[in-house]
Amino acid sequence: MKVDLSSVIKVTGAEVKIDDEVGFADAEFLGELYRFDEPLKVKGRIYNNGQSLTLEADVKGRMKTECSRCLDELETDIEFDVHELLSQRDETEAESEDIILFDGCDIELDDIIADHFLMNISGRYLCSDDCKGLCPVCGQNLNKGKCDCDNTYIDPRWQALADILNKSENKSDK
Repeated sequence: MKVDLSSVIKVTGAEVKIDDEVGFADAEFLGELYRFDEPLKVKGRIYNNGQSLTLEADVKGRMKTECSRCLDELETDIEFDVHELLSQRDETEAESEDIILFDGCDIELDDIIADHFLMNISGRYLCSDDCKGLCPVCGQNLNKGKCDCDNTYIDPRWQALADILNKSENKSDK
């Protein structure tokens, strides 16, 4: 989404309203895949604060991903705010991590919104709060039915702790 800033660059207090959509391609981040069937809606403004331009926007939409426990596909609403300082690049201005520089009188907002999306996504999405996940032995989705696996297996690294807990339970039973 390209925004023309020529009307606000030199006028303190001037603003440009934003009411548009940004289409995202599927994104993979930290081993998770996020899919978008429809564009995200962006509403906000860019205004001249006297020293730089300020971008304030609210982004809403829906995405598809996998449940972190059972790996079933789920669709969820997403919403996040974007707040950035913008400045027109010139030869005298030093690079700053706090200000996004742009050339000319237009700025492309797609990458800014994509960066904010990645900063605001949850690391885990669940199909439901009581999702039972997958059987660690056979991989059966436990939300769709039980399996006949023996789940008494204990990782050898935890066997000593299990023995202590069993001894503690046996003493309390007496």
